[in-house]
Amino acid sequence: MNKREFIAKRIAKELKDGDVVNLGIGLPTMVANYIPEGIDIMLQAENGILGVGPNAGPEEKTLDCIDAGGNYVTTVKGASFFDSSLSFSIIRGGHVDITVLGALEVDEEGNVANWMVPGKKVPGMGGAMDLVVGARKVILAMEHVNKNGAPKIVKRCKLPLTAVNVVKTIVTDMAVIDVVPEKGLVVKEIAPGLSVDDVQKATDARLSIASDLKVIEV
Repeated sequence: MNKREFIAKRIAKELKDGDVVNLGIGLPTMVANYIPEGIDIMLQAENGILGVGPNAGPEEKTLDCIDAGGNYVTTVKGASFFDSSLSFSIIRGGHVDITVLGALEVDEEGNVANWMVPGKKVPGMGGAMDLVVGARKVILAMEHVNKNGAPKIVKRCKLPLTAVNVVKTIVTDMAVIDVVPEKGLVVKEIAPGLSVDDVQKATDARLSIASDLKVIEV
């Protein structure tokens, strides 16, 4: 199992029956493939679908059914399609229970930077600015360090922020971390084979350890 699959599978366990969930572009969309059996949720794609299913197989692909990242997807029973105006009314109206997003940086105050890639031209932060303030819970799906080995969980974000004090949970290939008011970053689970010291060494911010620390199971 690669790192991205590991992260997506663990995040899928955060979803509860009845949730309306938005999955961001990239790694977060993989969560749709790992929804636990018996959990009935509605996945929203911000381009205008409520009721996204797993990614489409070769014979299921159709240009009429893609998610916000351009991936071919399936739909579940009861799915509906609508325009971007209604889609963002759902988001801004507080009807999304959880949004799962990627991030370039996140800090100990729950501030997140996930849109401005250094040295690259970008059209803007897109729907992320709406999702991080419209959803009731923000979960970040990201590798613990970047391609150069530098920590992505930092004491204070240096990149342009998407929003402040919004992140509730961070799931990486090394740990599951909650952002807790007045406590900061609390590690509640670590990946198999790792120690608390391993996670702290890969993190720029100071970590607290939950009294009931567990090993991640996927």
